[in-house]
Amino acid sequence: MGNNVIIIGSGFSSLAAACYLQKSGKNVTVLEKNEQIGGRASILEEDGFKFDMGPSWYWMPDIFERFFNDFNKEVSDYYQLKKLSPAYNVYFGENDFVTIADKLDTIINTFEETDPGSGKKLEKFIKEAKKNYDVAMQELVYKPGISILELVTSETVSRLNLFVTNISSEVKKITKNKKLQSILEFPVLFLGAKPEKTPAFYNFMNYADFGGGTWYPEGGMNEIVKGMVSLGKSLGVNYRVNEEVIAIKAENGNVKSVKTNLKDYNADIVVSGADYAHTETLLSSELRNFKEEYWDKKTFAPSAFLYYVGYTGDAEELEHHNLFFDTDFKLHAEEIYDKKCLPGAPLFYANFPSKTDKSLAPKGMSTAFFLIPVAVDIDDNEQMHDRYFDLIMKRLEKCTGVTLKDRIVFKKSFGVNDFKTRYHSCKGNAYGLANTLLQTSILRPGIRNKKVNNLFYTGQLTVPGPGVPPALISGKIVSDYILKQNL
Repeated sequence: MGNNVIIIGSGFSSLAAACYLQKSGKNVTVLEKNEQIGGRASILEEDGFKFDMGPSWYWMPDIFERFFNDFNKEVSDYYQLKKLSPAYNVYFGENDFVTIADKLDTIINTFEETDPGSGKKLEKFIKEAKKNYDVAMQELVYKPGISILELVTSETVSRLNLFVTNISSEVKKITKNKKLQSILEFPVLFLGAKPEKTPAFYNFMNYADFGGGTWYPEGGMNEIVKGMVSLGKSLGVNYRVNEEVIAIKAENGNVKSVKTNLKDYNADIVVSGADYAHTETLLSSELRNFKEEYWDKKTFAPSAFLYYVGYTGDAEELEHHNLFFDTDFKLHAEEIYDKKCLPGAPLFYANFPSKTDKSLAPKGMSTAFFLIPVAVDIDDNEQMHDRYFDLIMKRLEKCTGVTLKDRIVFKKSFGVNDFKTRYHSCKGNAYGLANTLLQTSILRPGIRNKKVNNLFYTGQLTVPGPGVPPALISGKIVSDYILKQNL
């Protein structure tokens, strides 16, 4: 087979796969439908303000380092990291918040002071979480999800109980304090599932949080994209924007070409980092891995209402990252996953990146980013977004005393329908498929097309799952698999 590789989409998984495959001697072209490279990690720049459009948390720095090390490079060759201190605040009501520090021993003391006896339990929990992190990162997450045998190692067998219990039940053993419970359950929101539906093994996310710390790449998360593209270009990868793939053409069990809105590309290998379900629609129906009904039965991670806000002055009382859990955590999760309705009193996230990075806003002004998790497939509009924005502004003021609304000079929202149109996101999901027990590893949509020999999938709907570090890993998984097939 030849060396022409077409990669559809330019999110983190696509960018990683492009670098690995180009390094192996392939001739790689990345096709992006939108105006810039980066997928959900695009950048919005208007009126002197600069916003990351999607991911804003930098966890698992070792995964990023491992990626660049694979090319004899360092993260610092492309962007500079700053560890946030404190990592974040969690608000539970008026002047009622818990600060999560940048050191584990300080976090343990915070738990102990809040709920005597919980500190030692937390310390033991994080030690076990670190063991799970090491097992996951060294043995599991880099597997292609082809065979059940991938999961069978001495370490995983000894941890089988962690796949039949859930995060919620383990957290309750540490503390009865509802506030501390919600802080421990929060990281699995990155996995896109309810804590009671997430296997306890995924407590490695708690180690990623408390043990690995929360970081910020100077200039924003899009600097990672720029770094990966710089690396790719040095290897010879070709990147094209404003080219939307509209069809994948196959003959005799192999892709022959990829058709965009501008031209046809001959293809010896195709890797799609675009939405998996959307990619399937680019094929004739008999060549798809799954029927449309398959996706209707899947548990998707939430969608979101996002707000990009520029305002005068500062918000000194708030940290870079802030979580607002001043309403019912469990009820909001039920509205997302069970009732699939608009939330009555949603939890929300508030990010103030210009507190750390003054380059993101004009002098005397600041940037903010707000996120409200919502159910997928909601038919939303700007008026709906505005109503929820007013709601969280009132709660922000009530909890912190900070008034923003009258100081706003720029605001743009992004919602469920925007995820569908900009990213072709199935049901408008923001994070992919939830990592529930029945959607883990080999039970996720596979990385290879079963009917087309040279078509492969990468990204958050396949292995290993949602999140930026898993996306980097997904790109390595698919490229390793392709190279082992001698394609």
